[in-house]
Formats: sequence, C-alpha cells, structure tokens
Amino acid sequence: MSTVLLTKRLEFAAAHRYIKPEWDEAKNRAVFGLCYNPPAHGHNYMIEVTVLGEVDSKTGMVVNLFDLKLALLKVLEEFDHKNLNLDMPYFKDQIPTSENLARVLWGKLDEQKDIGTLHAIRLYEDEDLYAEVTAEAGLDVASVTRRYSFMALSNSNHGCEWDCFVTVHGTIDPVTGMVTDIGALDRVVQEKVVKAFDRQDLRHVFDAESVTGGQLAERIWTLLVSGISSGRLANVHLVQSRDLTFDYAG
Repeated sequence: MSTVLLTKRLEFAAAHRYIKPEWDEAKNRAVFGLCYNPPAHGHNYMIEVTVLGEVDSKTGMVVNLFDLKLALLKVLEEFDHKNLNLDMPYFKDQIPTSENLARVLWGKLDEQKDIGTLHAIRLYEDEDLYAEVTAEAGLDVASVTRRYSFMALSNSNHGCEWDCFVTVHGTIDPVTGMVTDIGALDRVVQEKVVKAFDRQDLRHVFDAESVTGGQLAERIWTLLVSGISSGRLANVHLVQSRDLTFDYAG
C-alpha cells in the first residue's frame, strides 16, 4: 500500500536570545545582530509537523488526528511561554535558534511512537521566516526560508506585490546554530533583488516585451546564487498572486 503524508499545525509562544557567553559583545553583535539584544525577544511560533504512514484500511486515516494533536500539545506544553535560554536545559550548551529548536522538538516528537513516522518539521518564527528539518536530510542539516516583498509591473500597466521566498539549505553550524547568516542574506537580497526590481517595470529591466513569473524567479536565482555567505541556495519561490506561484531551483 502506498504511503501518505499528513501535516498538523499548532502554535506556541516562547522567547530566546542568540548569545555565546564566551564571546565579547562586539563578536556577538557581529554574528547575531539584533538577535543578540538583551534580555530576550519573543515569538508566536507556528510548528507544522508532517508524519508519514499507510492509510489504515479500517479507519481510512494515517493517524488519528485527535491523538496526533494531543501528542503535539503534550510536547509543546514544556516549551510554551518559556525563555528557551533560561528555562530549557536543551539549550544549556547550544543557542536556541529556530534550527536547533526544530531539532530538539524532533527528538521529543520522535519518542511519540503512536503518531506515525516523522517526515518533516517546519518551524515558523513569524510569517516571514521559518526553518525546516527532515528525516531524509538528517538532523545535522536544515533549510531556512526568508520572505521578501517588492512591487513591480510585469505585463500590464498595473503593478502587483511579489512575495519572494528564498530558501537556503545546509549544515547547521555547531557553534552558531544557524544554517546561514540571516543578516547577510537580508543585505544581499535587498541589494541584488529588492533594489533592482522594486517599483520597476520588469519589461524595461529585462528589455523584453513581456516578463513571466518564471523568468523573474530564474533571474532572482541567478542574482543570488553566488552571493550566499553560508549554506547553498536551494529554491526561489515567487508568489505573484493567491492563485499563481513560481519555483526555480537551478
């Protein structure tokens, strides 16, 4: 029998701070930017847990959704409304980045044997930033996705707001707990993409009679692929409207 993926989404709140106590303030600020600011900053996290399994011939389900929800709530209760740096022993020797938090949550959920086989965990700090770990890639690596927006004309005289999701994949740095430097990623995307396309007529930028979203996604990839400071560019996901999106992965 073929397998099916099932995803459940839940929210919880927690605070964290990026800091290496053995580093001086200058180095902490250089590496972690605003995330270093004391005492801590909070997030309304959103977690998406995807499990893999066969559909039960009697119930028609991969896993009972009520049981899955209870298992997730049981795990998240430990982290909800906590300061991850101060209250959680898991982060005594590692920084509570989204990547590291996703890995810790994976370990806790993997102990829940009645929820099926863990396939992926996607953890949103907010609607503009999320980290993802998967069984296929292993827990030493992760993907980090950041959303950027700009206004531009394409094939009409009416502009639209484009949402550009940039995904970087790579090994989680054992020191910083990050796949890539988000501050450096922000700077390169702002310089090479947002400044290049925001409030522009894409037909003039491309010197073409018309420009498709696919062509724009490919151009964004080309502009960014050599500028990622750590990790590798894995995907550019471009949203033109609620009903139309484009992906380019090299």
